[in-house]
Amino acid sequence: MKQHRGSLNMERAPVDTGHHTRRVGVLLTGSVEPDYAIDCTPNLNLHQFVVAMFSIFGFISRVRTSSNPPEAKPLPNSKPIKFGVLGAAAIAPAALIIPAKSHPEAVVHAVAARSKDRAAAFAKQHGIAKVFGGLNSYQELIDDPEIEAIYNPLPNGLHYEWTMKALAAGKHVLLEKPAANTAEETRKMFELAEAKGVVLLEAFHYRFHPVAFRVKSILESGELGAVRSTSTTLSLPRGYMKADDIRFDYGLGGGALMDMGCYTIQAMRYFTGAEPTSVLSVKHDLQSPQIDRKTVATFSLPGSITSTILCDLSAPPTLKLIPSMPNLNAHIKCEKGEIKVMNYIAPTTYHSITVTTGGKSRVEKAYTFPELGEPWWTSYRYQLEAFVNKVKGRTPHAWITKEDSIKNMEVIESVYTKSGLGSRPKSDYIPN
Repeated sequence: MKQHRGSLNMERAPVDTGHHTRRVGVLLTGSVEPDYAIDCTPNLNLHQFVVAMFSIFGFISRVRTSSNPPEAKPLPNSKPIKFGVLGAAAIAPAALIIPAKSHPEAVVHAVAARSKDRAAAFAKQHGIAKVFGGLNSYQELIDDPEIEAIYNPLPNGLHYEWTMKALAAGKHVLLEKPAANTAEETRKMFELAEAKGVVLLEAFHYRFHPVAFRVKSILESGELGAVRSTSTTLSLPRGYMKADDIRFDYGLGGGALMDMGCYTIQAMRYFTGAEPTSVLSVKHDLQSPQIDRKTVATFSLPGSITSTILCDLSAPPTLKLIPSMPNLNAHIKCEKGEIKVMNYIAPTTYHSITVTTGGKSRVEKAYTFPELGEPWWTSYRYQLEAFVNKVKGRTPHAWITKEDSIKNMEVIESVYTKSGLGSRPKSDYIPN
């Protein structure tokens, strides 16, 4: 049985991906607390102490290695995919640049930014060979014949224009979520990708990590019976984002529902395996007249399922004094039990899957697939693995389909319509 660093006992659970069955390596920790809350009281027995030490060492190792991974050597019979990055975005290092270092078939070759100085500084910092700067820099990067794939982390309101231009040039595109400002724009992008025979992927990275697979596997196993309700939450503490952050800009597709709510809606749909039939209620706190700082929405789904999503870009302090902690959790109640998932969005740092049924609870962790990955692989690294495999004509271990991306935007728009805030503005870009 495959053992990984920090693992004391590994079980392999089958996971149905919808296309083929994979097996997920799952660390069973019994009653031991998750990595972030180890019980280190003097009452620890020897077994608990050993597990606690492995958890701490595993946490340190994962964090250190994921931020500075070993560099992969190119494969002898495979040409690496050269990526170009649109914009010197803060998310780019975690989402692509660092993961690419450990991938033998991926190279971040170029970056473009409106400011040439900023592009040059970004390239120097991250070891990127080619720089494009100036007002026409995005198009120049897209037109570069060396570039095969584009990573688009631009503000939401610019996704449609620059993804369409990249696809029209025959480039594969790894597109940050949400795909666009509207479902119609999302549909047009995927239609163009199909017409050009290139790959387009909306970057819901958590879906590629073993944690998402394991939770889905438990739900589909029948152990807990049918799903009855779900709650998916993403919140950040007040002060994490400045008031002038682009995520509060209506013209650029801002709002909590667009930025973090797209994850909570995606997770609701994925874990239930169902699509909402109606939006029952929406409550929001406003940053400005058309921008939600916080949104809470409830949905009705087939099978008498009720689901709630909460997204908050500025969660208030506890008791008005203690800064709130990020909340990245999911809670799924079923006929015969429940699952609580702590940190389903960025699980490499830490996570726990707490399964309760028959009056008993167990805690599981899933960092790798037996045949894929390392404990330090982030969800972005797993996502890159799938994207490269798709471009190379191989079968990825997971995928976000065209239909999935379009439906997610339809649900987002339905929530904004119900709230009275309305959909985010359509792009004024008209393809040739």
